[in-house]
Amino acid sequence: MSRQVFQYDQPDRFVAGTVGLPGRRTFYLQASAGSRVTSVALEKTQVAALAERMEELLDEVVRRSGGSAAVPAVAPADITDTAPLDTPIEEEFRVGTMALAWDGEAERMIVEAQALVELDADSDEDLAEAEERLLQDEENGPPMLRVRLTGAQARAFAKRALDVVNAGRPPCPLCSLPLDPEGHVCPRQNGYRRGA
Repeated sequence: MSRQVFQYDQPDRFVAGTVGLPGRRTFYLQASAGSRVTSVALEKTQVAALAERMEELLDEVVRRSGGSAAVPAVAPADITDTAPLDTPIEEEFRVGTMALAWDGEAERMIVEAQALVELDADSDEDLAEAEERLLQDEENGPPMLRVRLTGAQARAFAKRALDVVNAGRPPCPLCSLPLDPEGHVCPRQNGYRRGA
């Protein structure tokens, strides 16, 4: 079976969003162009890492180009997207690995999110070999979402993604673990329940 690649070259919309209440949220990346919408699920930490790395890469592009690259220093207010995810949300796959690159010629950020794949291996070397083969197999690999964004779109995506990550449960002022509405058992209070 050939690999399924969901390709979006400068989509109408590319956002990170959630479904559910804080503490029980499911995170998604969603790309859309016209009536075509692709949603992939991932972990909160993956969203945060993607947004942070995207910001770092954009800053590096600006630095190396001496400011001549078409990358704004901050997310442009006119393309800020605060709308909820498009519904119905139909998960294509759960993300395992992600990659970022900058296409200097086209001045586009390339984001790739590949489906999580479980590999059977007898040793760490076998596992590393299997992972490498999987990554190199363009025709038969796992499903992938590939999105190409302008510098402005990438900045807007990163800002929203970080806002979404930070919109969860507030941290405990003592231990920094998330506070549930009913409180939590705080390790800094020797296990006493701390209220919200």
